[in-house]
Parts: sequence; C-alpha cells; structure tokens
Amino acid sequence: MNEVSLSRVVVSQEGDRLYSFEYAARVTETSVTLVERFVEMGLIEPRGSMLRSRDIGRISQIQRLRRDLGLNLVGAAIVLDMAQEIAQLKAQLKAHQSQHL
Repeated sequence: MNEVSLSRVVVSQEGDRLYSFEYAARVTETSVTLVERFVEMGLIEPRGSMLRSRDIGRISQIQRLRRDLGLNLVGAAIVLDMAQEIAQLKAQLKAHQSQHL
C-alpha cells in the first residue's frame, strides 16, 4: 500500500479529494484493518489505496448504525443503500411532478 501522510490531501483527476486508509480510520475512530474489511466486503470503493470523503462518511454512518441499532456490517450497508435509493426515487418523483404541473 502506498503510504500517504495523514495531513496530506491528494486530489484525483476528477477533482475528488482523496485520503489514506489511516486518515479514514483516525477520523472515524476505527482501525485500518476495519477500513480494509469494508473494502473487501464491497461496502466502500477506494481509488487504489485512497478513499473519497463520501467513503469516509459512509464508514461513519455504518459505524453509527452498528452502534445505535446493533446492526452488523452488511445490515448497516443495506440500510444506507436503501436510504440512498429512497432519496433518489423521491427526487425523481418530485422532478416528474414538477414537469406535469
């Protein structure tokens, strides 16, 4: 794995800020091993050995669901995916309704 300073921010070609697994573990109060497990399980999708802000946010949300509701990793990920899908469907419905007014 490519070591990146915790204070260093890398910017991808698409303009995304990218962070090391170590940084993600520190800010989400987890471990690098758990972050790597999230990747192995497909719960987050890194860019090489780096994570986007939204990946770090997803780690935090999964950890909060695990802590607050007692869900396992997969259950927490499913809840987040369903919430995202509901938000997308609501936005599509709103756009459809505004076109037909």
